[in-house]
Amino acid sequence: MHLTLRQLEVFAAVARHGSYTRAAEELHLSQPAVSMQIRQLEEAAGLPLFEKLGKQIHLTEAGREVFLCAQAVGRQLQELEEVVEALKGVHTGHLRLSVATTANYFATRLLAAFSRRYPGTTFSLDVTNRKTLLDQLANNETDLVIMGKPPEELELDATAFMDNPLVIIAPPSHALARRNAIPLQKLQNETFVAREQQSGTRIAMERFFAERGVKLRTGMEMTSNSAIKHAVEAGLGLGIVSVHTLELELEAGRLVILDVDGFPIQRHWYLVRCVGKRLPPVAQAFFDFLMGDDAAHLIQPASVS
Repeated sequence: MHLTLRQLEVFAAVARHGSYTRAAEELHLSQPAVSMQIRQLEEAAGLPLFEKLGKQIHLTEAGREVFLCAQAVGRQLQELEEVVEALKGVHTGHLRLSVATTANYFATRLLAAFSRRYPGTTFSLDVTNRKTLLDQLANNETDLVIMGKPPEELELDATAFMDNPLVIIAPPSHALARRNAIPLQKLQNETFVAREQQSGTRIAMERFFAERGVKLRTGMEMTSNSAIKHAVEAGLGLGIVSVHTLELELEAGRLVILDVDGFPIQRHWYLVRCVGKRLPPVAQAFFDFLMGDDAAHLIQPASVS
């Protein structure tokens, strides 16, 4: 077979997404260019690699074998890149970092401080949801991830590096805004604006109240903390968010943190990688930087007292 690394890269993208269009978007190619690469690869293989059933495309038996090889080649190329970066040293490396949407409120501050220490380094930052973060780790598409605690059943190395308190927020005009030591049972009469089911905040919230026998009424679901804050500010309900997301709203007096028994919910931010993954020097340096004392002083969360 006469094939190219580019053909394998394009083929692997189509196989992962099950879509020529999404593969083209990922690789910044036109859809005809993706189709041409796949056609050339199929001609080299002498067998069809995809079959179309209705509107969906699926791997053929030959396609599944080629996909396994493409993944293996991708891993080897990544290891080669890491070896070359190691020879260059920390000062010229490129860090691939992915973070949960909530962590974006402070991730850029951490990267800026790290860049000042290692001015020759470059970064790619992806801000996305919990499911995508786990998929990226599984597919070796990122060096490190900043997120809440990942599922224990996955083979991941998760190291806590910073507190992540969850607090209940309300508009200043809310009836509970000026009360102290609000009982949890009082919240059963309130409507909450909550994150989507798969988010770490939603999981922590539901576990906390279920353990205490308190049932909450969820009126709306939002896919971002910004949307929750805007909804709460508009009077659509109470919200539960990370304290790290509230600096501007508290300073402007647009939101308040309620004094509720048992709050804040104490969680942590984790720096996550696959078990056994050999970090490039720049990623190892960033890991060590977050584990040091300096990084802790960069993030000053809002008061939860």
